[in-house]
Amino acid sequence: MRLTRHTDYALRVLTHLAVHPQNFSSIAEISAAFGISQNHLMKVVQRLAALGYVETTRGRNGGLRLARDPGDIRVGSVVRETEESLDLVDCGSCVIAPACGLTGALDEALAAFMAVLDRYTLADLIGRRKRLASLLGLREAR
Repeated sequence: MRLTRHTDYALRVLTHLAVHPQNFSSIAEISAAFGISQNHLMKVVQRLAALGYVETTRGRNGGLRLARDPGDIRVGSVVRETEESLDLVDCGSCVIAPACGLTGALDEALAAFMAVLDRYTLADLIGRRKRLASLLGLREAR
């Protein structure tokens, strides 16, 4: 299983915001912290805002921050909502699909993968908050 960059960046954005939840962060700040494109992050942030994970505020003192408590954000949910498709392969167009056992095995594997991600919240991912803040170049972790 390989997640898209969109999902990877979504999880990075949420992690950054969770490390210092009292402050608004800018896309430029997050982009610099992770060394990724601001254009890519804008699309990711728009999606996260539409899904209700982040709130955005325009203006000089604006930016973005978490719209939910990190303990209420399940990693599995973020993955499901940011991936275009979780199909591991396209069995629907395969001529042997009706008799092949691979489809069931892959479905079972995906279910196990998602079950593990469902056990974790964003709060679990930021357990080492001070170290994360340091690595992200943030002054303090609250």
